Amino acid sequence: MPWHRGRPTAGVEHVRPHVRRHIASVRVGPDAVREAREAVAEHFAEVGVAPGSAFADAVLLVVSELVTNVLRHAAHSPLMDVGLTVSADQLVVSVADAEPRLPDLTLEGMGTGLRMVAELAADYDGDVSAEPAVDHDGKVVLVRFEVPV
Repeated sequence: MPWHRGRPTAGVEHVRPHVRRHIASVRVGPDAVREAREAVAEHFAEVGVAPGSAFADAVLLVVSELVTNVLRHAAHSPLMDVGLTVSADQLVVSVADAEPRLPDLTLEGMGTGLRMVAELAADYDGDVSAEPAVDHDGKVVLVRFEVPV
């Protein structure tokens, strides 16, 4: 039976990769976009994203668009949580707010900003989804990217 670092290969195949997650609570207001971008960019080196790279720029643009959507469509939310999660070769940007209405993620239903977010995600073999929040009455919008090698 093949072994890898003291474990059977089958055991290694089923071990979850190391997950790094960072979440920042950002107050909804005029400084929200800047604060969210700074909170995400602060962890780029730690999660293996080269600051100033095209990929970093795409991630920050997605953060800007998602936060702007909260400002436009969930302004009654006092806070939003902006998350950055990296596992193996995938990076996920998440923005959670207190508005329970999920965005329409069909091509016909998306506005210009969400359409651009979907295109940026697709450029990195990713996608966009939205789901009800688990721990409050709001929602979470998730943008997945494959991290470029």
